[in-house]
Amino acid sequence: MSGGVPGSVEDLMERAAAHLPAPVAAYLAMGSGAGIAAAEATPAWDALRFAPRVLRSVTDVELRDADGLLPFGIAPATLQRAVHPDGELATARGAAEAGARMVVSSNTGTPFRAIAETGVTWWLQTYLPPDRPSAEPLLQRAVEAGAAAVVLTADTPVVARKRDAVAARVWGEIDPAFVGAEHPRTPLEVPERGEGTDRYREKATDLGPHDIGWLAAVTGLPVVVKGVLRADDAQRCIDAGAAAVWVSNHGGRQFDGALPTARALPGVVASAAGQVPVYVDGGLREPRHLCGAWGLGAAQVFLARPVLAALALGGAAGVRDLLLGLAEELVEACRLLGATTPADLAGTVVKSEHHRGDSCGLDR
Repeated sequence: MSGGVPGSVEDLMERAAAHLPAPVAAYLAMGSGAGIAAAEATPAWDALRFAPRVLRSVTDVELRDADGLLPFGIAPATLQRAVHPDGELATARGAAEAGARMVVSSNTGTPFRAIAETGVTWWLQTYLPPDRPSAEPLLQRAVEAGAAAVVLTADTPVVARKRDAVAARVWGEIDPAFVGAEHPRTPLEVPERGEGTDRYREKATDLGPHDIGWLAAVTGLPVVVKGVLRADDAQRCIDAGAAAVWVSNHGGRQFDGALPTARALPGVVASAAGQVPVYVDGGLREPRHLCGAWGLGAAQVFLARPVLAALALGGAAGVRDLLLGLAEELVEACRLLGATTPADLAGTVVKSEHHRGDSCGLDR
């Protein structure tokens, strides 16, 4: 890539995998179960085709919004300090320099205040526990540190099985300080299913639309609901007061066989129908993938594994260069598609045959 990161994003990720300790690289790349959902993510974006517009001036292309931020940001990810010694702090610095949003995992290995001091625009990602009030101290610390929104991960009533031997080795060998900086410090246990962070907080199995209003009331922040793949669920979130819905299948790390986000996005956008913005993540690797997301109606795209790769190889500078390199390539892609903003890409995507019929609850 341009901007100081040579080669494609896939090349970057391959080099990072070779650079990281093998168990860490395997854990970050793996999906749940047989890895079907993880494997299908990027090919679903590859399958999109475009009908470029012509005879339109593309002299001035503007990617950034009114706040000067890029239309793609950084999705939440744990174990960043296992990837690079500076972890989330380096990611935040790179994002701040590039002008990109960062969503901070509630299992961050870096305190919220340290992240905020970089000047990055950041949102908090959170799960909710069965005992909702027990989440309030963490939420309040995020508010006090300047979080601009709270992202409720809704697709994790339980943590799906990964390859237990790899997961257990990772969680058994990492420094406990690499995660849970905002959780009470207790010894990091490795449960049978290999998800050490579960010991920091049990997940709620009774999550419901009412929790959106509860989060908004407790934090005073906009609430984004992440993990939405169905149009009817998107409408339930909107009716409950969600400020945005985020199409995600958790990087293929929850239900194996869940719909790729490229195929779920059109139905969710149609359901939202301009009521709230729709965001998306999952397998986006190339500028054409991001253009496809915007062409299908997404307002914001989020990246995780490519950012972790850039972090592993280059720290803050690597993250910055990845983001700025993508921005540079996206200007060219927009020009070739006849667009001057990401919103102008609406209507340029011609869906492939296997995208038809994925209404996912739209017809109800």
